Amino acid sequence: MKCNVGSTDRIVRFIVGILLLLWAFLGLSGTGAWIAGIVGVILIATAWIRFCLLYKILGLSTCEAAKS
Repeated sequence: MKCNVGSTDRIVRFIVGILLLLWAFLGLSGTGAWIAGIVGVILIATAWIRFCLLYKILGLSTCEAAKS
């Protein structure tokens, strides 16, 4: 897996992921909580491993090393 998530993208993903998890646990209930929780976990995981499968499929990259 080649890096395709850059530093800024990584920070944004992590923050949004944490916010979605908090929203899922503290503010939502039912299906909305599950969806927010799953998306939050995915965003945190992609920030952690610096790889996004959707970016790979679409041919996108925000990783500085991959662009050069």
